[in-house]
Amino acid sequence: MKKLLIITGPTASGKTAEAIRLARELGAEILSCDSRQFYSEMRIGVARPSDEELAAAKHHFIACRSVSNPYNIFDYERDAMKLLDELFQHGDMAIAVGGSGLYVDALRQGVTSMPDPTPELRARLQEMPIEEKRSQLQMLDPEYYARVDLRNPVRLQRALEVYYMTGRPYSQVIVERKPAERPFEIEVRVLQIPNSELRTNIDLRVDRMIEEGLLEEVQSLLPYRDISTLRTVGYRELFPVLDGTKKLADAVSEIKLNTWHYARKQLTWCRRYKF
Repeated sequence: MKKLLIITGPTASGKTAEAIRLARELGAEILSCDSRQFYSEMRIGVARPSDEELAAAKHHFIACRSVSNPYNIFDYERDAMKLLDELFQHGDMAIAVGGSGLYVDALRQGVTSMPDPTPELRARLQEMPIEEKRSQLQMLDPEYYARVDLRNPVRLQRALEVYYMTGRPYSQVIVERKPAERPFEIEVRVLQIPNSELRTNIDLRVDRMIEEGLLEEVQSLLPYRDISTLRTVGYRELFPVLDGTKKLADAVSEIKLNTWHYARKQLTWCRRYKF
């Protein structure tokens, strides 16, 4: 039986190293399901595997797109299933790794199309301040509110769109979708380390990113700052530094705290896998 082994867990928990170790041990190739590592212009801030790590095992879906050409989850599922079909023609095992829960689930059970909003609804929600989006989502769908990235206006808007189009919470619609059948076995392994160690890892990683030139990387992305892909931890906090409205030390502290909050949301999502 063909098998897809998915390695997931919070950021800075050691997923990349574990996936490479298993890939070398099992003779398997690796699919990234980290939605931030798809983009070639984003390297330091997304903790992309090093050149040595990429050479240690064959990787897919790393730096495969430009930030000017966003990769949506439907295209990812299609491309990943096509790639897995090719890989399983030559071997029995493939490994996926990443902490983006929606993309992990795209591999596990597929993506079911949801109703598109009317142009009027979409326009009204786009004009709504993000604070109001958060408030409405907290009232209408507290379960999804507890795990979504509250700084991501695209995901907030999509959840509200689904609610107003279906009359049901987005979290409920996701659960009720009929999973796609996969012609291979799936095993999910969630990496866990003590919270104190995880937070230390996060702080050290952020410091290392700054030393490696994260601020310069963000500067190179200034022309794309309004793209939703760049409204992510490690990038959004540094744009004000380049504008001269925030001190670098304050931004670094924000990145560490926001990354920790993001890791906690990843752990909440991972509890669905019953580890």
